[in-house]
Amino acid sequence: MKTTSKYPINMATFLDHNPNTDNFYANLIQNQKFAVIPELTLDSGEVLESCPVAYKTWGRLNESRDNVLVICHALTGSSDISDWWSPLLGRGKAFDPAHFFIFCANVLGSPYGSASPLTIDPRTGQRYAGEFPQTTVRDDVRAHKYVLDALGVRSVAAVIGGSMGGMTTLEWPLCTERGFVKSIIPIATAADHSAWGISWAEAQRQCIYSDPKFDDGYYEPCPEGQPSAGLAAARMVAMLTYRSCVSFDHRFGRKPQQRQKNPGRVSEPPLDLPRTDMPTAATGATPPSSPITAKDRGGDDRKRWGARRDPSFSAQGYLHYQGQKFVQRFDANCYLHITNKMDAHDVTLGRTLDRNGRDANADDILREIFLAGGVPSGALVVSVETDALFLPEQQERLAACLPRARLAVLRSSDGHDGFLLEFEQLGALVLDKLKADFPHFFRGKSALLDNEEDEEEEQRTAQPGGASLTGEVEAW
Repeated sequence: MKTTSKYPINMATFLDHNPNTDNFYANLIQNQKFAVIPELTLDSGEVLESCPVAYKTWGRLNESRDNVLVICHALTGSSDISDWWSPLLGRGKAFDPAHFFIFCANVLGSPYGSASPLTIDPRTGQRYAGEFPQTTVRDDVRAHKYVLDALGVRSVAAVIGGSMGGMTTLEWPLCTERGFVKSIIPIATAADHSAWGISWAEAQRQCIYSDPKFDDGYYEPCPEGQPSAGLAAARMVAMLTYRSCVSFDHRFGRKPQQRQKNPGRVSEPPLDLPRTDMPTAATGATPPSSPITAKDRGGDDRKRWGARRDPSFSAQGYLHYQGQKFVQRFDANCYLHITNKMDAHDVTLGRTLDRNGRDANADDILREIFLAGGVPSGALVVSVETDALFLPEQQERLAACLPRARLAVLRSSDGHDGFLLEFEQLGALVLDKLKADFPHFFRGKSALLDNEEDEEEEQRTAQPGGASLTGEVEAW
């Protein structure tokens, strides 16, 4: 196995361009910056050569280079906080560029610019596709730390993230030198991915594998070329874990799907999603044991079945909308990669301490790992009261095991996605925590931005309007 040294081999260098302009999805994220790590050794022992990292920043480093907020995005998020957490970003808000240098980098395996199955393998000149080596949450932290080193960051005030971003948040102090991270705010997350979460992720992956267009991951990586039916179905399954029964019943009930303006024309289902209620005759495929008869071609029957192609209920229509939206902005190979990354998350993995023969329960082991790893005391752990994916009990466990941590609960009927929707509650919690931990960053009028930069920052943090690309603010 090739060995590497931290300097200068792993020092990130900055690029003035997107190193992979053929990546359709990376081009969806506006004004990203790019760095490249010459060689990044992964937890698996494999080495990524010329490893790109996409990131965005807001604000400016202070003289002591310690006013840094690291924001960690969720499973299908991007480096653009202004897209998925816009109400938390801006002057006077939780993530204030007048007081902090705000950094968010895209995780490895994501389609939005960092090294992924869409990246060109420098050894072959071809896309990695399904041969992209599996990365971990810890690999993400190390890659992003190299970028911070190159930016001249001396320490990080706080790391903040939800869901998979919360997993990354927990790993930051464990994967960096003691004292580098001063505070953490893990949101709607857990110390490891549960059997429940792993099972839901596997169901989603099987949706993709079962699409004939997947072809072992060798497809054209664009919305038209990828296994859209499988990926859309996977997203539909995922949405059921992100929301709650209460939110669906309240929002949709048994309302019928809104009909098209031209009711005489039966539209095809979005993205040719397979229909289990469609007869074989309608698809043109004829099983040997069931030849098409004249009745199968009859006008009345075809009209009856054709009318069933469209969703009957509003809840169905919403899932179809989510599936259609997702295949336009995410890649199937990347989805497989990142869901596997989440499944592998376990902060205790490889960190079992020598207990000199003493027995301990899982919570005691977790406490000792957090203490030995230098996790800062006083973490703010945030839960969503109706979360059915990362159960509130998992955040209660974190709060009990992190040193001197405090638990806060978001009141929301929206389930797991409450952390991407309850902006007012979450913003107030985060801002209060930052003011309590770092009052010196808030004293007096900030000199970090001048008037010209003020205007630029307002433009960069303003919500673009309507639905977000990678967040949960919807126009549907």
